[in-house]
Amino acid sequence: MSDENRKSSTVTGPTAGDAAHLLTHLAQARPGRRVRVESKALPAEIALLRAFQSKRLATTHADLLANPRYAPATRFFLTDVYAPRDFSQRDADLQRFYEGVRRVLPERAVSILGNVVTLSNLTNDLDDRLARALVDDLGVTDDITPQQYAAGYRICDNYDDRLRQIRLIGDIGGGIDRLVQIPFIGIALRLAHAPATLAGWDDLQHFLERGFGAFKHMKGAGEFLAIIDRRETAILDRIFAGEADPFALAAGS
Repeated sequence: MSDENRKSSTVTGPTAGDAAHLLTHLAQARPGRRVRVESKALPAEIALLRAFQSKRLATTHADLLANPRYAPATRFFLTDVYAPRDFSQRDADLQRFYEGVRRVLPERAVSILGNVVTLSNLTNDLDDRLARALVDDLGVTDDITPQQYAAGYRICDNYDDRLRQIRLIGDIGGGIDRLVQIPFIGIALRLAHAPATLAGWDDLQHFLERGFGAFKHMKGAGEFLAIIDRRETAILDRIFAGEADPFALAAGS
């Protein structure tokens, strides 16, 4: 793990007071009303790539989707992180809100938001680069095979960035898991709903509510996050090792 990844993993988690201040800022619509981003269709190559990724993740983690305890959190990642949808408004809201609150709250209070912003930006950049490799170097048009997808990874040659992407998911999940254990956070989030929505922050508010609800449902995310990290790291290693079918993990992996 890189020094940056170690640093992000060791940031002190938010206290109950920190979380309350963060949600107060959301409820009061600081740093102001949302700046609306024009909705647009995803470029065809990005939509194709994200559809493949979402399907691949659903297949790799089919057991988690079928597990009543872990299904909501698995669906959250599939619908709110890797779905073939335009997240421009949500991403802009996250960036604006984070830039506002980081000036007035301690790092431990905003570290989760910072990691979400970083993951979103990193994922968009990696997707753009991979899509270009698939189209320009491998001639992909209307379908992606697992072999082409893996070849695209190797053409991009960004193992460290891909590993960082996996680790950020663990950092964010661990942070959310700590938050949901603070007794009054669920109530505070619900109280923030109406004012945040009225101020135009509904995409961000709903994103936070879905993530909170999914992790609260698990009653402990340690095993879930460990499984995700183990499987995705193994697949990444198999891709860069040139395995013929890098997604074919052994049963129980």
